[in-house]
Amino acid sequence: MLVDVKTLTGNWDAGYALHQHVLSSTYLGDDEHGHPRFDTVRSEPGEALYKLKYRSDWTQAGPLADQLRQSLLPRFREVGLIVPMPPTLHRVRQPVAEIATQLGRLAELPVFTDLLSKTARVGAPQLKSLTGKDEKAAALAGCFAVKDAIGGNGRWNALLLDDLFDTGASMEAASTALRAYPKIGKIYAATITKT
Repeated sequence: MLVDVKTLTGNWDAGYALHQHVLSSTYLGDDEHGHPRFDTVRSEPGEALYKLKYRSDWTQAGPLADQLRQSLLPRFREVGLIVPMPPTLHRVRQPVAEIATQLGRLAELPVFTDLLSKTARVGAPQLKSLTGKDEKAAALAGCFAVKDAIGGNGRWNALLLDDLFDTGASMEAASTALRAYPKIGKIYAATITKT
């Protein structure tokens, strides 16, 4: 899989994406229902992520996890555990959790799918309807909670994993919540792609 690692800037200790999500997108005109059509060329990780999320091609999770293991894990020091970002939409199988589970198996790291949870505030707008990072950050304030799911004493460096990095507001809110948990040391952010 061809990657072009991108830096993710935020309130974590280090962060990277495997590649940009879309390489090019050309408007082709509207279809018979008035919906715009595009010829979209995605990066290889972007295409694999698209197939996983929107075509339910679960065979993409393994190669994406392996690419994260090869290209991003060596950039982080002493990762002790993996925390997938909580999903926005309810699905029977969650793409990010699936990738995290595969990565944990490949890297022999524990995966805590229930450590971080997201609660929607009543009346809060959907993030996709908001355009700016400040608007999204305000909508996300206090939405993430950490469950005391790590046994024993000590602190572990966490890899916070998500699929697509846009403004970074969600990952920053999640990182803020994780920083308040005394069993988390450094926080590293990793995504498959970046807009």
